[in-house]
Amino acid sequence: MWDEDLREMNNPMPRWWMWLFVITIVFALGYLVAYPGLGAYSGQLGWSTLGEYQAEVDKSNQQLAPLYAKFTAQTPEALARDANAMAVGERLFMNNCAQCHGSDARGSKGFPNLTDGDWLHGGTPEKILETITQGRHGVMPPMAAAVGTPDDVKNVANYVLSLSGNPHDSTRAQLGKPKFVVCAACHGSNGKGTQALGAPNLTDDIWLHGWGEQAIINMVNNGKINDMPAQGGRLTAAQIQVLAAYVWGLSNKASSRP
Repeated sequence: MWDEDLREMNNPMPRWWMWLFVITIVFALGYLVAYPGLGAYSGQLGWSTLGEYQAEVDKSNQQLAPLYAKFTAQTPEALARDANAMAVGERLFMNNCAQCHGSDARGSKGFPNLTDGDWLHGGTPEKILETITQGRHGVMPPMAAAVGTPDDVKNVANYVLSLSGNPHDSTRAQLGKPKFVVCAACHGSNGKGTQALGAPNLTDDIWLHGWGEQAIINMVNNGKINDMPAQGGRLTAAQIQVLAAYVWGLSNKASSRP
């Protein structure tokens, strides 16, 4: 038995195994020359997963071009009443917007509700199209130093709560009213906001980043940055037009009914 094991160990590797090994090495080297696999080297064929994806997108866009040509000939209001256009718009929304705004478009903390008619930058079809195409960069700087002491900040928070009729300390609100002048530069002297700046309306009881005295104090102390990414580089102009009409229709149900 030991002799048989010894003879098996001493037998040379079958010739076909050796050739299989050589072929495997040659194939691997050929693959690395043709395709990306060595650091930043892109391969002789110039293939990439991104390129493959883009080719599929371009092919799909070409196939859908006649359909979108029909849609782009209509106004946003007419599109919002077109059941076929809105079915396409809903699919675009689910693929590109629902991750932040929710599948029901009602948003969540930090992500606007698109169904309530409250628009930071304007809710006309043109403004919605602009927002989708270019994106938005919202900045509220920390304002505590300009408002005054921590007590002043608390007073301003109560004044802001009073603007929307929310529970507040009326004495503090009166003390905070003169300090609100610092905030009025963006939100307006009446607190109704400025769409040109993306400054929210403080009187409508819609709170994008949280409600209550402490939430407002945190906002004044720390500021806030909000970004919506531009979709102009991801979607075609026709797709954005249909998507904008769909989003507009979410808060204009009466106008968008067939």
